[in-house]
Amino acid sequence: MEAFAKLRYLRQSPRKVRLVADAIRGLAVLKAESKLKFAPQYAAVPLLKLLNSAVANAEHNFKMKKDNLFIQEIRVDMGPALKRWKPRAFGRASGIRKETSHITIVLGELKPTVDKKISHDEKETRLPAAKIVNSLSDVKQSILDDEKDTEHEHEHEHEKEAGYGQRGPKSPAQKGKKRFFSRKSG
Repeated sequence: MEAFAKLRYLRQSPRKVRLVADAIRGLAVLKAESKLKFAPQYAAVPLLKLLNSAVANAEHNFKMKKDNLFIQEIRVDMGPALKRWKPRAFGRASGIRKETSHITIVLGELKPTVDKKISHDEKETRLPAAKIVNSLSDVKQSILDDEKDTEHEHEHEHEKEAGYGQRGPKSPAQKGKKRFFSRKSG
């Protein structure tokens, strides 16, 4: 299970934020918090707030324990830049880009919790339960049933290949031809 939090439009360039983000990537939440509290960079304060928000999301939404969390992924992307102008010599103007950052933190569990309830969607994606077989004849019967199903599917495929159900059966010459133009060229 994963919990995440996003911070968008942080008024600092992504390059400066990535220096702090790289320092806490992959750490346990408690170690990352202590590292961010004592980091001298400006980006440490918003990252600490974002980390606390992600921990709160994990505890409230997924009932995870704070001691069991680690930073699975932290991504710093570039946001839109604010464009400003500064006067320079000889009446010229030079551009200034005030960059912004989008930060995403994904928290994972070190040891998965056992008492999770399985949702209806997860039950459908899991493999079906194994069948209990009492004798060898049951196994043979299930194999025969599977073969009948596949033969029935192959019959429908042959009909499609022959061109039935379309505008008419395709001739062998038309089967291999691929049309490049929309008009008929022969």
